[in-house]
Amino acid sequence: MKALPALVVAALVLAQARAEPAPGEQVVLSCDAVYLPARSAWVREVRFTLDERRIRGVAIDGVPVYSFSVFDTVLLTALDNERIQIDTATLTWRSDFRGQATSEGRCTKK
Repeated sequence: MKALPALVVAALVLAQARAEPAPGEQVVLSCDAVYLPARSAWVREVRFTLDERRIRGVAIDGVPVYSFSVFDTVLLTALDNERIQIDTATLTWRSDFRGQATSEGRCTKK
């Protein structure tokens, strides 16, 4: 993970707060994801743990992810068999269950 893109993501997530993140600060997003083909809606909670330079950890629905990558404003990770993309610039959620199901949705900062 590169420090500069992670800093950009952290700055975008915290833009409304207008303050530098304190060590160990957490930012929480609530994402309303609609899963197809079942057409079921789930609310997913994404929690970023930040320090003054980068994202230190990510948890989805209270489960810490093993690894994540940051590309520009998009955070890429996986949880179980679900590949997840969270765009912090547009506050959108996308995921894929290995081609068997997909989801898309909007996120809001809690």
